[in-house]
Amino acid sequence: MISRPTYLRKLIQLKDTDTIKIITGVRRSGKSVLLKLYRDYLITQKIDVNQIIYLNFEAFELLKIRDAQQLIDLLQPRLNHDQYFYLMLDEIQMVDGWQRVVNGIHASFNCDIVVTGSNAKMLSGELSTLLSGRYVEIPIYPFSFKEFLMARKIKENSRQIDQAFEEYETYGGFPAVVLATPNIKDDMLSGIYDTIVLNDVSMRANIRDTESLKAVVGFLVDDLGQLIRPAKLANTLKSEGVATSNHTVERYLTLLENAFLFYRARQYDLRGRGYLRTAGKYFMVDAGLRRNAVGRRPGNYGGQLENIVYIELLRRGYTVDVGKMDTVEIDFVARRVDEILYVQVTYELPKNSHETDNLVNIKDNYQKLLITQRYYPDIKEIDGIPVINIVDWLLRPED
Repeated sequence: MISRPTYLRKLIQLKDTDTIKIITGVRRSGKSVLLKLYRDYLITQKIDVNQIIYLNFEAFELLKIRDAQQLIDLLQPRLNHDQYFYLMLDEIQMVDGWQRVVNGIHASFNCDIVVTGSNAKMLSGELSTLLSGRYVEIPIYPFSFKEFLMARKIKENSRQIDQAFEEYETYGGFPAVVLATPNIKDDMLSGIYDTIVLNDVSMRANIRDTESLKAVVGFLVDDLGQLIRPAKLANTLKSEGVATSNHTVERYLTLLENAFLFYRARQYDLRGRGYLRTAGKYFMVDAGLRRNAVGRRPGNYGGQLENIVYIELLRRGYTVDVGKMDTVEIDFVARRVDEILYVQVTYELPKNSHETDNLVNIKDNYQKLLITQRYYPDIKEIDGIPVINIVDWLLRPED
């Protein structure tokens, strides 16, 4: 198992607290491994293995556990009022009504509870009502570039760095794909993509027209970095012979977000200080999945770069919006506690214009940054705004 110290540290910090830990993220991003790493940590801390209950609801022996009563019947013989225990429920969204069961255990027993899930809907509705203020979400993502290098045992100052980033940009950071031999990476990505689109989205939402769903995914991937309006997307698909409607497109977009396949960055008016309802940008959780969505053809390099920056900002704990200042767009407005970071992303610097112009127009004193893919060793800043290569930024120690 590859260590995920950042995520494990969060679990350890919340150990033995009254807070339920909910690990969320796209399928195959490492949630189950993180639970096992936490279990191993507990054992190193001299916790008796009999105090640790680990259940994976996608495992063969638990496939029949699909409702609250079945879950109660499974857990009741293992629970003990006289002993503190650690309960780990993996892919719990497979069980209908799990929220009531977990809430009951939390109220009745002395325990440390960690659950994982691959659908954002598990954080809404009944869960937010029953466990309001008593749970914390820990989002997990595929490997960062730093984790990619660690998994591949490549040193950060190695001559292999540029080649490693090219591979990361092409095949992404799903742990199993990173560790696979080159000849099967595409097959593994195809399997992950189909599982998410056909199982986590289509089957659970009872979508029969999977071709229209895949068409929406393909459009989003082709237009990475572009503002998306559902009505315009529906009209474009209809003009290409895909039978759909505004309502259907909006439903698909919500389902794709719920499965953590895409994330939506809302448009924020910096002058009016409010969100605009008209459009947003959609970014894919992992660069490697793009190959399956668009048939492995290259293109839209600027959008791919924005995608990597956006997911990395989320990974670092920022809330990320697309900025708008009058008619000017700021690629990302990233917020974290009292910190604001304005980010502009460009594949290369144009010869006759400044990519920093948009950032210069923002008159506050928060940090501004221009990230490029091409190396410019002689350009450290423009108009007082730092310029940094994508690889250097991904490897830079977090603030």
